[in-house]
Amino acid sequence: MEYDIIVIGGGPAGLAAAIAAKENGIRDILILERENELGGILNQCIHNGFGLHTFQEELTGPEYAARYIEKIMDFHISYKLETMVLSVTRDKEVTAVNPKEGIIRLRARAVILAMGCRERPRGALNIPGFRPAGIFSAGTAQRLVNIEGRMPGKEVVILGSGDIGLIMARRMTLEGANVKLVAELMPYSGGLKRNIVQCLDDFEIPLRLSTTVVKIHGKDRLTGVTIAKVDENKKPVADTYEYLSCDTLLLSVGLIPENELSVNLGLTMVPATAGPQVDESMQTCVSGIFACGNVLHVHDLVDYVSQEAACAGKAAAKYLAGGLREDRQMEARPTQVNQVEVQYEDQDEEQHIGQGEKHIDQHIDQHIEANPIEITAAQGVRYTVPQFIYTANMEDMLILRFRVGDVYQNKYISMYFDEERIVHKKKKIMVPGEMEELKLKKADLSGFPDLKCITVKIEEA
Repeated sequence: MEYDIIVIGGGPAGLAAAIAAKENGIRDILILERENELGGILNQCIHNGFGLHTFQEELTGPEYAARYIEKIMDFHISYKLETMVLSVTRDKEVTAVNPKEGIIRLRARAVILAMGCRERPRGALNIPGFRPAGIFSAGTAQRLVNIEGRMPGKEVVILGSGDIGLIMARRMTLEGANVKLVAELMPYSGGLKRNIVQCLDDFEIPLRLSTTVVKIHGKDRLTGVTIAKVDENKKPVADTYEYLSCDTLLLSVGLIPENELSVNLGLTMVPATAGPQVDESMQTCVSGIFACGNVLHVHDLVDYVSQEAACAGKAAAKYLAGGLREDRQMEARPTQVNQVEVQYEDQDEEQHIGQGEKHIDQHIDQHIEANPIEITAAQGVRYTVPQFIYTANMEDMLILRFRVGDVYQNKYISMYFDEERIVHKKKKIMVPGEMEELKLKKADLSGFPDLKCITVKIEEA
């Protein structure tokens, strides 16, 4: 069976992408979702704080998801639940499996990857000890409490200060548990400032930075953990070991984009994000395959996920209408435009000039479409999204999103067009847990026809 667009993932990114594609004229869209309902992770996020940017009001996760699910129903967009995608090919053949149909093979003219992310497990941490009951990822504990109505435990230690860990510190406290502390390996929190205030400070839950769990105690059930301060090399400091009795350890130690399909597809991946490389249209290095949301890079606000996914859906529709260039080579570095020589014949000077300018403009447009502008992160910036820009495919406004690699106070975000600084914007504070952004207008590029690279970096005054 063939569709115009297949969207893999029915969470906030997949829903927003499908709706945007529908709003831009695409009729035959299919969403494939492995869970038994649409909405993704939002279904278990019953706390408020969602939708302030998108809807200008404060919603819970299920309320935010419901706004998009209602549109999916209104637009009669098809979807399959309990459907796991096994593979995607460069020819856009999708193989999936579900309990009702078994293995199914589908074809699409375009594919949008919106698989989301997963939590980093204990196995990635190398903490000594047995494997007792009572150790959960923070997201698993959230599902147990909010959806299944089960309490993981009563005496809780949380390792990692990501947003889910901070939110679960509050949630477990509200359900009657004693959250003894949140330990964070880094010298700064990995979560939003508002979550530190609302989830820890308001409930007097201590946050210990530069601290980690060095040993797990208990064989059948967790009985306690040993924590320790770490030095600048993240090694435990010998005289700082401290034993804490507890029956539950929640891990909030990072999120990993679900990119097995992307890797098997042979997409160019970005080590800093563990997601695929994309251009201004959220298109990967394979024409007609787009990526958005947490499968691309882990976001802190779902509103940004929806914005990015809407861009991918709109671009996919434009691709199907023939509005995006397909001769794209994002792996290749762009080359400078050569000087165009215009030969004049028996015409008046004004006509000569007009034809010459037109010839140059056409040459530059062709160059820009075939040779993208590379966007690089430097000097305190970990990565940017997107990584390339095809000016001819660009909307009037493009949002460059990025994260910094450390805590910076009273520094400047700078953006360079090749060697020329275009933006020098002071920020009071920048932290790795909060995404930053710069807005780039298409008109800004008009004066730089030979532009090869845009660099985003942190600078002093």
